[in-house]
Amino acid sequence: MNRMDKSLRTRAIKLPRADRSLETFQLSDPKHFPERQSSKLNRVAFAAAHVVADPNADNDPWLDCAIDWDRTIAFREHLWGLGLGVAEAMDTAQRGMGVDWPTSLELIKRSAAAAKACNGLIFSGCGTDQLDPADARGLDEVMRAYEQQVEAIEAVGGRIVLMASRARFMTSSGMPSRVAISNPADFPGVPRCRW
Repeated sequence: MNRMDKSLRTRAIKLPRADRSLETFQLSDPKHFPERQSSKLNRVAFAAAHVVADPNADNDPWLDCAIDWDRTIAFREHLWGLGLGVAEAMDTAQRGMGVDWPTSLELIKRSAAAAKACNGLIFSGCGTDQLDPADARGLDEVMRAYEQQVEAIEAVGGRIVLMASRARFMTSSGMPSRVAISNPADFPGVPRCRW
């Protein structure tokens, strides 16, 4: 992973200057970082981890997803080994762009189990993507969709990060609904959310 590309020593890039001229900038040698965390860190940083596609899957990637679960989990284990937490099943995992709620839940289940096995820190995205925005009839329906995902994520030992809801904006009628949806009291089972 931290193998030095010797060709970088001779690479230079042209950078624009304020006077519109170009300046040559010589790249420096890459830094060497440890393969694994060796001491306790004083802060927690989260990596927004992508999923790894299965290149040999017999599917249409425009219509459905095929995840290489072993490599996806191995990447998360690598991130935990570096001392990072994982922000799971959010937009960076192609959520809402090919990865649907059932696949996201499978990702959350597998990642939560892997995190528990290596004492890794993980938070999982909770949204309303099982609810088609065109079919959302009101705020109560959006709230139920959030509650379904909160329950499913907590059932596998996950911690919640509430994500914006496309369906919620389709049902928007003004500021009071925004306040209601973001009120922590509406999610009494989610004490770990940061509001």
